[in-house]
Amino acid sequence: MRPRTAHLLLVAAAGLLALSGCASGSPAGNSEAPSSAPASATADASDCSGVGIVIDAGTLDTGKTDLATSTCVDTKSAIGAADALSKAGITTKGTDQYPDEVVCRVNGEPSADTVIPAPDGTDYRETCGAMPAAFAYWSIWTKPSGGEWAYATEGLSTLQLKPGEQLELLFQINEQPATPSP
Repeated sequence: MRPRTAHLLLVAAAGLLALSGCASGSPAGNSEAPSSAPASATADASDCSGVGIVIDAGTLDTGKTDLATSTCVDTKSAIGAADALSKAGITTKGTDQYPDEVVCRVNGEPSADTVIPAPDGTDYRETCGAMPAAFAYWSIWTKPSGGEWAYATEGLSTLQLKPGEQLELLFQINEQPATPSP
């Protein structure tokens, strides 16, 4: 399944969850400030015996170095994705309409001042009011131990990760990059 198609399916699922009142809230999934420093950082999240976390801003140009990071969260049991990010000191923010179902900002980016080139040549700025633009958004990926990257089918508030798995938040502009690096 193409990431854009998966994104649209995730958007529809998030809307249904929000409308049905079944979305679970997680304060860590919508935090604005880091709650702690990373448990242990590694050069490669795949070397992690806990849960590896990768943040990749793709072609989003913000000048911030914390948007290209690889961290290991020590855990011996399954952990919620929002909790793993919080333990790693990575902040996420959803949208006003979907606070726990989608990721609008990672470590404050893209900020409302960040200019993102739209496909029609205009400048786009993310407000985090509703769904992020289909051409510029943080995609959520998971990778089982020894497996391949797959587009996540649920949001950070419900996604569970097991030791040995990896989570990547990848910013995509016009479907680029199409997938995380191997």
